[in-house]
Amino acid sequence: MKAATDRRTRILDAAEELFAVDGFDATPTARVAEAASVPKGLVFYYFPRKIDLLLTLLQERLPTPTKDTVADVVRRGDPAASLLAMHRRLGLEDHDSLVLRTIIFRESGTHPEVRDHLRKLRRSLVELTESALEQAAEWSVAAKLRRQAAETFVSVMLDHANARRAGGALPDVQGAAAVVALAIGAPGLA
Repeated sequence: MKAATDRRTRILDAAEELFAVDGFDATPTARVAEAASVPKGLVFYYFPRKIDLLLTLLQERLPTPTKDTVADVVRRGDPAASLLAMHRRLGLEDHDSLVLRTIIFRESGTHPEVRDHLRKLRRSLVELTESALEQAAEWSVAAKLRRQAAETFVSVMLDHANARRAGGALPDVQGAAAVVALAIGAPGLA
């Protein structure tokens, strides 16, 4: 069983690297098989359609975060610090996820399945951020305002991850956390 797992992992590793460099559409499965040192038929054994290979990469290597992912990062009374701790824990710009970020941002424009995964990821990040804000605030925050604040911070986190991939100036995540905290009424930040 371990040999099968190793072959499958090698296929995924090769596909991830090749898709990030050349793009999904420009990468034939024969190149994936060659890079993974497996017969081409084995690629189709594990992944019947080429798109299944891409979707498996997204599902297994870019999982949708859950509340458990950031359960211990919330700092009661300090929404800005909570958001920054959550951002660090999620590691959207980490090297390990950078290759997948390249793939997801590039391929979301042409593949509805990838676009759907990106939407699910964004939705889960917004829900997670809303939860963190709710737990961090020692005061009442209207649900609509909390949702808007979460959407704003998630936009900055995703922009930060994308900017790291593309190079160039990075958005100020710390400043965004402070602005979001002020928007929901955090005292003492002005």
